[in-house]
Amino acid sequence: MERQTPPAGIVASLRRMRLLGADAAPPPGRTLTGGVSSDIWLVELPGGTVVVKRALERLNVAAEWRAPVGRNLYEARWMRRAAAAVPGAAPALLGLDEAAGALAMAYLPPESHRLWKEALRAGEADPGFAGAVGASLARIHAASAADPSVAAEFPTDTIFFDIRLEPYLLATAARHPDRAPALGALVAATQANKRALVHGDVSPKNILVGPGGPVFLDAECAWWGDPAFDLAFVLNHLLLKCLWTPPARDGFLACFAALSRAYLAGVSWEDAAALEARAARLLPGLLLARIDGKSPVEYVTREDERILVRRVARALLAVPAATLDQVAATWLGELA
Repeated sequence: MERQTPPAGIVASLRRMRLLGADAAPPPGRTLTGGVSSDIWLVELPGGTVVVKRALERLNVAAEWRAPVGRNLYEARWMRRAAAAVPGAAPALLGLDEAAGALAMAYLPPESHRLWKEALRAGEADPGFAGAVGASLARIHAASAADPSVAAEFPTDTIFFDIRLEPYLLATAARHPDRAPALGALVAATQANKRALVHGDVSPKNILVGPGGPVFLDAECAWWGDPAFDLAFVLNHLLLKCLWTPPARDGFLACFAALSRAYLAGVSWEDAAALEARAARLLPGLLLARIDGKSPVEYVTREDERILVRRVARALLAVPAATLDQVAATWLGELA
């Protein structure tokens, strides 16, 4: 994509963040794709290339979906906390323009930091890397759970509801009235278990395969809440990828197991079995949400695949699994 001049709002934010001089000409840049919730630019500044994110009030999806633009403040706070817990787990934060809902971060080039989603799309299933994702996520959760000051930094109940619980679980309940009580119970349980700092969008599209391990992006949904949400959210993607790249199915399920084991081994702030049970109950709700919620995955395009996902998810919502292995076994049984 050819270089363009970023929008005036992005340039103004760079000036307010003191990354661009007041009299300097607008720098060249180009838009980045991959998300639905922010305007993202790669900007070439005199001191180097940076990424600038500006939150959108109306998200770029077909359904009507709005969220507060102030959420980038909490993304910036998550980045600082994550980097302190696991150095290198988030890009370096370079600036924050709170009033405009914009932040700037270090650019990590794809030559050295490949998107995990791209690797999975190519059928590259690496249980070792999946385990590193689980271990890093558990370390971030553990560090926050051990620090009572973190909760006050993330008064984001409304944002998390608006951008996660309502568009995923409650919107799905409207399309499946007979599973609405189960989906509503998942919302209530998630809201009730406030234990750690949650990223809220731990998806392969938001994880870079870096030379030093996983790097997590796009923590706009950051919330002091239930860490089981992050675990279920990322595992959900590994199940769905079996439909995207069927020859790698067994490898993806090995990644599911490796990530689960590594994460649960790092749970120190509560009983690991209790957290696993919450994640196992939540996972089918998220499966169904990626078919019938406000943000369906783009790669499940065939109706027979949608029917399969609905069948698995609806069955597990009716009779919840107690463990993540049981969820994976039920999924595999339908794929076979």
